[in-house]
Amino acid sequence: MKKIVFFTLATFALLAVASCEKNLDIPQKGVTAYETFYKTDEDCEAALTAAYAQFASNVVSQNGSSIYTHYKACLNNCGDDMYAAGSNFGDNDFMAALNEFRYDTGNAPIEHLYQRLFMANYACNLVIDNFKDGLPEGGPTATTKRAVAEARTIRAYIYFLLTALWDTPPFIDHVITDGLPYNSDKDPENPMSHEDLLKWVAAECEAAIPDLEERKSTSDKDATVKMTKGFAWAVEGKALLFAKDYAGAKTALKKVIDSGKYALVPGEKYWENFHVEGDCNEEKIFEANIEYNSGIGAWSGMIQRSTWMEANIWNWRSDHFVAGAAPQSKYTGGVDGWGGLGVPQWFGDEFFANDGHSYRFDATLIHVDDAVYGMEYGDAVVDDATGKKVNDLTLEQKKASKAIGIADPKDGLYGQSFWLPFKQLVRATDAGAYGNNVRLNNNVVMRYAEVLLLYAEACLQTNDAAQAKWAVNEIQKRAGSKTISDNVDMNVLKKEKSYELWLEGSRWLDLLRWGDTDRVKKAGQDVPKLFDKLHRAPQSTDQGIKWENGTEANSRFYTVSTHEAIDAKWTVGFVQGKHDFFPYPTTVMSKNPNIVQNPGWE
Repeated sequence: MKKIVFFTLATFALLAVASCEKNLDIPQKGVTAYETFYKTDEDCEAALTAAYAQFASNVVSQNGSSIYTHYKACLNNCGDDMYAAGSNFGDNDFMAALNEFRYDTGNAPIEHLYQRLFMANYACNLVIDNFKDGLPEGGPTATTKRAVAEARTIRAYIYFLLTALWDTPPFIDHVITDGLPYNSDKDPENPMSHEDLLKWVAAECEAAIPDLEERKSTSDKDATVKMTKGFAWAVEGKALLFAKDYAGAKTALKKVIDSGKYALVPGEKYWENFHVEGDCNEEKIFEANIEYNSGIGAWSGMIQRSTWMEANIWNWRSDHFVAGAAPQSKYTGGVDGWGGLGVPQWFGDEFFANDGHSYRFDATLIHVDDAVYGMEYGDAVVDDATGKKVNDLTLEQKKASKAIGIADPKDGLYGQSFWLPFKQLVRATDAGAYGNNVRLNNNVVMRYAEVLLLYAEACLQTNDAAQAKWAVNEIQKRAGSKTISDNVDMNVLKKEKSYELWLEGSRWLDLLRWGDTDRVKKAGQDVPKLFDKLHRAPQSTDQGIKWENGTEANSRFYTVSTHEAIDAKWTVGFVQGKHDFFPYPTTVMSKNPNIVQNPGWE
């Protein structure tokens, strides 16, 4: 008797298909026989929930298999606008290997993402194969038509990622019962090129749209956590843009805009997009919904359903500040971190020069001075020299206080410049009732701001400068940026996209398709450490010392240059012709002789 495994709930993060409310707890289905399943509308909904759960496991939960969400690791760490930092060199090395292009075919995030995308694809195929003709008795129903359309849209987005990251992955649009798949371009029965796959993604979205629901209005929260016409149009447009069908991309993306069902949140609420306060807001086109139940403990279910390990990897390292005086502690509600994210100096400088203290900038980055001197400390943090609470000190007193600051004498804050990452910090409200390190805000996959920027690019490529300017200006005005461009070209578009979508999985794929790889070719050659002279004076062995305000006399913080990957004899940096696409994982190659490895990884 054939069996089907449902990858749901106790094993993977949940995603609601009908409601944005976070109060559901559906029983585990376990293993179910074909003979007794796929019979009713209820079975169809359950199978679709399994497909959503598998897809969500890529963008939300780790299921304990790794300490960083592979989806985000693979889409962000290869970019030029972040450092994979940590306590020291060698910490979180599976991420640093991606960031410095010294990963191999056994890299964990790459392996996990590849495998889980195909697991999610399999779950989608189960829905499509078993319900494309409706129910065994009774034929198509409203439920089966909608469920199949949603599964097709999830599958299309999965193939967008697979194609963008692996070039010509196996094309599997049905449940395979025998045989092993080939790379899509080498399939003897249905060869498909990279461009063919992207066009298939777009066509699949277009075919699904008639049976998808449409968001009712900008206040329709439920529509942000399931596949809708809006998301299908957005994915269609993005796939066509990557396939260089700019006119087709423009048409699809304009449908999202013209629908009137999405809007940018006001500038003062920009920060909410990345925290629980902004879940299901008017800007969200699709986000993975983290469901929870107050009766479930952190260690008995919620760490499997949330971005718990993301909180660990990305929050600042409290233990590298003065003991008990980490500046972020009150903001985060005590959620600690491993400091695995750093900001290159050039990016922070460029962003600030463009925006100034805009809503967008202040929600994304923070200067070390503003963090150490400006964030609120707990009342127990007292300056011994004055006997006052640090919160009561003047700015000049704080600058001279050893009760605060970066205290680690060996590594300071490894991988950090004078700009610290702020966008990703877990707020106290994000953790909610579960306490430290269980992050409950939804994970954004697509928001309206990205649609506007994709649309602007499509407009530029089709000589529609007026519409490109309109779309980019919408982004700039909402950001509260001091720069509102009179003219918009690709250079302006690229910069705005890098600021607006920082750490949202766009930068790396954009660099590749634009050919803007000069910075990543130098990745790993120079990684900064951020020190505090009150706790660690510059040393004679320090290289490339830079003071925050230009000179030691008027600065407290300084950075030094390190190149420990090179010292350890690693070869670092992006190599064109090799790192354009990820390698097929060793585990895949060892089990499927039909897969041909990508160039440079043979």
